[in-house]
Parts: sequence; C-alpha cells; structure tokens
Amino acid sequence: MPLFDVRSPSEFANGHAPGAISLPLFSDGERAEIGTVYKQQSPAKAVRLGLKYAGLRMADLVAEVDARVKRDTTPVEVYCWRGGQRSGSVAWLLGTAGYDVNRWKGGYKAYRGRVLESWGAERPYVVLAGLTGSGKTEVLRAMLELGAPVLDLEGLANHKGSAFGQIGELPQPTNEQFENDGAVRLAELDGQPRIWIEDESRSIGRIWLQQSFFAHKKSAPVVLLERSLDERIERLVAAYGQASREELAETFVRISKRLGDQNARAAVDHVQQGNLADAARIALHYYDRTYAESVAARTETITAHMDGTGKSDAEVARELQTLV
Repeated sequence: MPLFDVRSPSEFANGHAPGAISLPLFSDGERAEIGTVYKQQSPAKAVRLGLKYAGLRMADLVAEVDARVKRDTTPVEVYCWRGGQRSGSVAWLLGTAGYDVNRWKGGYKAYRGRVLESWGAERPYVVLAGLTGSGKTEVLRAMLELGAPVLDLEGLANHKGSAFGQIGELPQPTNEQFENDGAVRLAELDGQPRIWIEDESRSIGRIWLQQSFFAHKKSAPVVLLERSLDERIERLVAAYGQASREELAETFVRISKRLGDQNARAAVDHVQQGNLADAARIALHYYDRTYAESVAARTETITAHMDGTGKSDAEVARELQTLV
C-alpha cells in the first residue's frame, strides 16, 4: 500500500517511515510561518493561513499521488506528525479524488514511539567480538548469506565503526532514520532463537545506539573471533587500500592524540610512501590495547572463542553457528 508522508521536507529528511513517499502539504517556510501565527496571533488565523497555502497545492497533491499510484482505486496511507490537521486535510482531499485512504492514528510521533520500544525490547542477542581487522563484519555478512539471523548495525549505519569507518561508505543516515530502518529488520528477526550482532561501541560514526539496546548488548553472550596480527593487517590493507592517501593521512592526523604525535607522524609517512601495512600496524597498536581493555571488563559474558586464522569468512561463519 503506497505510504505518503505529508510533513514538511525537512521533517521527512530527518527521519521517515521506511518506504514512505514525501508529499509535503507545506514547505518548511510555510510551516514555520503558520506556527508563528498560531503562537503569536491565534489558532484560527493559523488555520486560515494553512488553508491559503494548501488550497494552492490541492491539484498538485492529487496529481503527485496519481503519478505514484497505479489507479485511484488503490488504497493509500498518509501520516503527519501527530495524525492531526495535515494528514486529515490530505486524507479528505484524496478521499474526494476517489482514493481509499488510511490515516495513521497518532501519526509519525506514535510510530517513533513504537520504533524506540522495539529497540529497547529484550532479545536473544549473541555478540561477535574481536580485535580490529579480525573480520567481524565480513563474517556476519557471510552468516547472513547462509540464512543466519543477523542484525547488521554497521550496514544500517553506513560506517565501519572506527575512526576510519566512513572511508568507502555511503553518507550516513540520520540517527532517526537508522532507528526506523533498524526497527524493520528487528521485526523480521523477532521469534529467532538467537540474533547475531557485532560488538560496537555506543556510537557508530555519528550514529548513537539507544541506551536500552546498548545495555542488552553489554549483557549478551559474547563469541570472541581471533586472527593473527599479520592476517588482520592484511585484511585492513585490503579494506582500505583503495582509499586515497590524502584521506588516510588526514584520518591519522585526526586521531594523533590517541596514537601519540610521533606514532601519528610515522603512520602518515608510511601512508604517503604507500606502505599501508606498517601504517595499519601502528593503528592496531592503539586499537588492540583499547579493545583488550573492553573485552577484559566482560570476561564473564565470553562463552566461546573462535580462531579464524587461515580460514575464509564463509568457513568461520559456518563454524560459528555450531558454537552457540
């Protein structure tokens, strides 16, 4: 059923129901002006101003829906922020044009409440942990190809999770859109005996995981994936080798306080000389120490170890499913 979001363009851009089509009743400027009139003058004057702007767009709104929907007998859905006047007006208009319209009760606000509730629900998560470069993401995606229940957090976030995580990725969604898209996947996974997720910090690039979900992750059983240092360096070079030297060097400069100025300068020199292996070795010295401290604090939740050295991601994926 076609779903139309009649909020303003900026509201839609910040976050919307997956699959929704933007059909703004008002522009951002019109919405702001109506809100000002509502607060400073009166609700009645705000309604009249809204009617003025909406009246000019009525034919265009119907034409837009006609272009998106195969025929006017197809049922459609509409929502605004709270299921109020905007969605009510558009529902009336489309109904008059011959459409069967379902208007979301409570609007997008109620929908967001359900999304956050879904992220906070307790589920049988299993966390795949491991040092940087051990291939956690690749193994989980191999498990997904084998039909295993996996919530790919980094895939949803368009980010690999580290300071270098945006390299080679699409722009990140807003936090709100990440949660909306993830809630769809969570609904698909409900009822599974276990759900595999990657060990992430609270933030994945600019995405922040809900505290309630993060708390469940912290208490979930952990499987620790291990690979040799040389193999991890090789995987990192393969993952980031296509990036420009400028982008890699800039990232090392950005994390110079973590690495230490001398180490950062050495890493930048290695990058500029095309020696990515030694640059990765410097980065791993910092990341390994930090990650080891994190794992040490959760030894009670580690239920299994998996040595993936010399094995393909698909081989590791198959073996992991027999461990838990």
